[in-house]
Amino acid sequence: MKEKIFIEGRKKLSGAIPISGAKNSCLTLMPASLLSESALTLNNVPNLTDVETMNTLLRSLGCVVHYQKADKTLNLKTSDECLFLADYDIVKKMRASILVLGPLLARHGQAMVALPGGCAIGARPINLHLMALEALGARFSIENGYVKGKVGSRLKGCKIEFPFQSVGATANTIMAAVLAKGTTELLNVAREPEIIDLCKCLKAMGCKIEGEGKSRIIIQGVDNLKTTRHSVVMDRIELGTFIIAGAITNSDIKLTGGNTALLENFISKVSEVGIEIHQTKDYLQVKRENSSSIKCTNILTEPFPGFPTDLQAQMMALLSIADGVSKIEEQIFENRFMHVPELIRMGANIEISGREAIISGVDRLKGAPVKATDLRASVSLVLAGLVAEGQTEIDKVHHIDRGYEDIIGKLTSCGAVIRRY
Repeated sequence: MKEKIFIEGRKKLSGAIPISGAKNSCLTLMPASLLSESALTLNNVPNLTDVETMNTLLRSLGCVVHYQKADKTLNLKTSDECLFLADYDIVKKMRASILVLGPLLARHGQAMVALPGGCAIGARPINLHLMALEALGARFSIENGYVKGKVGSRLKGCKIEFPFQSVGATANTIMAAVLAKGTTELLNVAREPEIIDLCKCLKAMGCKIEGEGKSRIIIQGVDNLKTTRHSVVMDRIELGTFIIAGAITNSDIKLTGGNTALLENFISKVSEVGIEIHQTKDYLQVKRENSSSIKCTNILTEPFPGFPTDLQAQMMALLSIADGVSKIEEQIFENRFMHVPELIRMGANIEISGREAIISGVDRLKGAPVKATDLRASVSLVLAGLVAEGQTEIDKVHHIDRGYEDIIGKLTSCGAVIRRY
C-alpha cells in the first residue's frame, strides 16, 4: 500500500466531484444483516477499507458477502448457523465493529466481541452500549479483552434513557430492540442522519419504529424480518470536506449528489466565513463571495444537528488562512487536535488550551513534510496542501482510505496536482 501523498499547492480547481455513500451509515447498516436470514442488499456503498473491514468481520461471523464494485452494491445474507466470535485481529482496526454486539444478542442470545479499536481520537468507551443492552436483558462480562454477552431467553423491551447522545450506542440498541419482546422506549438518542438511515432500512425489513430523527424513539419488537434493498444516504462529511476544498483553493466547483439539508449548521458557518453555496437540482456549486478572503468565526462541535466533529479538522485548515482570529471548541472527543502540530509545520498559527484551539489566520501556508494521525486529520492536511505554497508530502495516509473513496482521482479530475506513491 502506498503510504504517502504528494501535493503541489495553489492550483485552482474546476469541474464536478461526485459525493459517495456515507461510510458511517454503511458501517451501521451492514451489521443489521445479522438480524435475519433474509438477504439485505445495500446500494450506493463506497469502496473503502472500513467497509471491507466490516465485510471481513461479517464473513467471520458466517455472513455471505458479495460486493459489486462497479455498481456499488453490497449483498449480505446470514444463515441461522451464525458464529458469535468477533475476533480481535479484525475488531482492532475499526471501532464500528462493536455494532455486531446488539444484533448477535438479539438473534442468537450470545456474543463474544473484542473491545474495539479505530482512530486514536479519544477513549470512547462502550459503557453506554452495555448499559442499554443490559436493560434489555443481556448480561456481560469482560475477559481477556473481550466482551462476553448472553441472553437468558429473549431480550425484553423496556424504557432506556441515555445520559448523553451516542450514535454507536443508539444504533446498537435499536438493532437489538427490533427483535426484543414488547415495546422499547429510547430517550435522549442520537439524531444523526445515519441513525435515520438505519431506521429507514430496518422499517423496510419489517421493523416497527417511530421517532427517528427526534430525541425519543419507540420500537415495537417483531419476530421476523424480510428481504430488503436499501440505498445508503450520501456522505455528509465527504460533502463538507469537498465544500472546504473549493473554498480553501478559491475555486468554483460543482458537487453532484450532495444535500445541504444534512449539514445545516456547517453550511451556516461556511456561509458566515464568506463561502457561497448554490443548490440546484443536479449539483451544489461552491465558490467564495466575490473571490474575497476567508472571514474568521467561532465553532463549537456538537451532536447533530450541531457542527460535526468529523468536519472540525477540515474547518481548521480553512480558518488557518482566514482574516482575524477564530476559535474552535471540541466537545465530542478529548484528543481530536492531533492535526494541529502538522498544520503548524505548514505555517499555521494555532494555540491549544484544553479543548479549545485559537487560530490566528496567516497570509499563506507553506508546503512541508507532515504526518497523518487519523482519518479526518489526514484529509485536513490534504486541504492545507492544496492551498499551500510549494510542495506538501503527507505520510501515513492509509487513514484516508478508511473514509474517502478515490479522493486522489476526484481532486485530480478537477485540476489538483496530487498523487500517491
